[in-house]
Amino acid sequence: MKVPFVDLKLQYQAIKNEVNVAIENVINDTAFIGGKYVIQFEQEFASYLGVKHCIGVGNGTDALTLVLKALGIKEGDEVVVPANTFIGTSEAVTLAGGKATFADCDPDTQTITPETVEKALTSRTRAIMPVHLYGNPAPAAELKELADSKGLFLVEDVAQAHGARYQGAKVGSFGHAATFSFYPGKNLGAYGDGGCVVTDDPELAKRVKMYANHGRVQKYDHEFEGTNSRLDGIQAAILSVKLPHLDDWNARRRKIADLYRANLSSLDLPFQRETAGGTHVYHLLVVRVRERERVREFLSEKSIATGIHYPDALPDLGAYKHLSLKPQDFPVSSRYSREVLSLPIFPEMTEEQVSYVCDNLGEVLRKSGGV
Repeated sequence: MKVPFVDLKLQYQAIKNEVNVAIENVINDTAFIGGKYVIQFEQEFASYLGVKHCIGVGNGTDALTLVLKALGIKEGDEVVVPANTFIGTSEAVTLAGGKATFADCDPDTQTITPETVEKALTSRTRAIMPVHLYGNPAPAAELKELADSKGLFLVEDVAQAHGARYQGAKVGSFGHAATFSFYPGKNLGAYGDGGCVVTDDPELAKRVKMYANHGRVQKYDHEFEGTNSRLDGIQAAILSVKLPHLDDWNARRRKIADLYRANLSSLDLPFQRETAGGTHVYHLLVVRVRERERVREFLSEKSIATGIHYPDALPDLGAYKHLSLKPQDFPVSSRYSREVLSLPIFPEMTEEQVSYVCDNLGEVLRKSGGV
């Protein structure tokens, strides 16, 4: 049996007719940049999240960079980000002109918390940027309280958690703003690059939209220099087709995660713990193992694809060598970077595939002396 890490072809086959019609409509209307299909998706996604404004942009990294610029982040300003996430989060801070500072993660939920963020705050901190890692909500309400008490912005990075909830509300609706990526492999993914910024603040939404379109007020009237970052019509139309399926796909991901836990319960394998009060949507299903490379090699020989998210904590990357940070400053993130292993998960995955992965994972772990 072959088990891919994700299978986008199966998802496409289920919605093929809808997608093909949507793409054809955009082409027939020549609505390639901006236009009604982008506006339609922006309105639909804002309504889905329970926010007032959605601005489609080129990708998730652009979304983060643009909102930080629109918030006025500048040289000397610090933004607290997780030590254990993809570099796009911290990179956006630098691209906006600020400096990323790192907070370690909670050892159970693997997200940042008010307690870990407090240790990273300085007099130069302007914003906190939590990541709802792997689909697991960070404690957004408590982080918003912390941000408000310190006079800081809260910007949620929701690139991995489309549709996740915290205390009954969709993540992405807690902060001053939030950003999403629509990279194809995401829970809500386009067929190319795409992203968006969401907010309840009309002035912030206006500035983000201007930054994304060369600082434009109207044609050939530019208030400031911006960039060119726009969600195109074809991607927006595809996302409009997919959005009504998102909750069902997420429910299926949760069911698959439950199957993994049940099948692997005898191994006492460390899974990411779901945040109390949150609804995890399992963009990734991540466990921790010793002898990770041996485990990955064994599973690969059995035609089981796996991933590592992420092999280095951000402070340990060469990109941040100039900061002279030490692994012991971020002990949880640094340790987990040597242990985390992402197992296959996608809505179309069968119970037989889950069992096959679990049987082989159990075999290699028992051979290597446990987890």
